[in-house]
Amino acid sequence: MILMKDIVRDGDPVLRQVAKKLTFPLSDHYRKLADDMMEYLVNSQDPKTAAKHQLRAGVGLAAPQVGEGVSMAALLVPNDKGEIIFKEVYVNPEIISESVRKTCLGEGEGCLSVDKVIDGYVPRPNKVTIHYWTVDGEEKTIRLKGYPAIVSGHEIDHLNGHLFYDRINKKNPFELADDTIVIY
Repeated sequence: MILMKDIVRDGDPVLRQVAKKLTFPLSDHYRKLADDMMEYLVNSQDPKTAAKHQLRAGVGLAAPQVGEGVSMAALLVPNDKGEIIFKEVYVNPEIISESVRKTCLGEGEGCLSVDKVIDGYVPRPNKVTIHYWTVDGEEKTIRLKGYPAIVSGHEIDHLNGHLFYDRINKKNPFELADDTIVIY
């Protein structure tokens, strides 16, 4: 079981490296890693389990965040009622197209690997098309919008050595384009 002590924190070089692509079939090690990352997300979103193990809630977890420099990320995205609207483990994901129109979270973004609050909007494409493989080696292309697109972008950024605060406007952290969709 992955615990908070297993989450790599900002400053660790693995978070700034481009993750290595995986080959199929995945080894047992990487299949277990996928299961463990998803298990963390499930546990972290369950109030009782999260409190018992002192887990910070998460909607996404990339392999570099647990010290594995490989291109894999787990996502478990709930809606505002707590119902899961997107659940997947991406292997070798790539955003192949994105909308010009941006979206962001009204409260900004956070990250399990970043312990401090960093104020500012994190503009991301409102719609993305993602090409990836499943843990079983099935090739997929999906189109997401809104919150699932934001979470996917955040996790894929991890696989490219970027953290959410890299996208915050340094001069004016709360400046947005007029047509940006702000999600609360």
